[in-house]
Amino acid sequence: MSNHRTDRYGGSLANRMRFPLEVFEAVRAAVPASLPVGVRLSATDWLEHLGTPSWDLEQSIAFAHALQERGVSFLHVSSGGISAQQKIALGPGYQVHLAERLKRETGLPTVAVGLITEPEQAEAIVAEGRADFVALARALLFNPHWPWAAAMKLGAQVSAPAQYWRSAPRGAAGLFGDAKIGMR
Repeated sequence: MSNHRTDRYGGSLANRMRFPLEVFEAVRAAVPASLPVGVRLSATDWLEHLGTPSWDLEQSIAFAHALQERGVSFLHVSSGGISAQQKIALGPGYQVHLAERLKRETGLPTVAVGLITEPEQAEAIVAEGRADFVALARALLFNPHWPWAAAMKLGAQVSAPAQYWRSAPRGAAGLFGDAKIGMR
């Protein structure tokens, strides 16, 4: 939809992938091999209903394989954002299937996004193997302490600076592990 070039960077899928692959190769070459380099990928434009060529999941799979050959460490999978004509069925986890498919097709670790707002939802995505990680945006903008609330809800512990140890709500004993209240 956006690439109307007719040179070696436009037209065929191989040509359209050329520039981002060249960028990845340059970044991978500049970053020490001991550090992972991942790519955030818009897996679909959600424009299939228009009947005109647009970026879709199948092309994303081909792109992911090309990145894999060049040493990508993980894929952070999102979608859309290129056109007001996109038709997206919004709902909890609406983009998770994209990360799940890319993970299955490539074996690469994936990060899933898309209205992941509840701790149990995030935990299930990872526990079921649909993605290796989840990324949160709006939920963290609304509540910067979302990870603490999630840990409390799921019965986990988090590390926090001493000045926060007394901030846990009632019923959250142990949220900050072995923190000794009043010791600092």
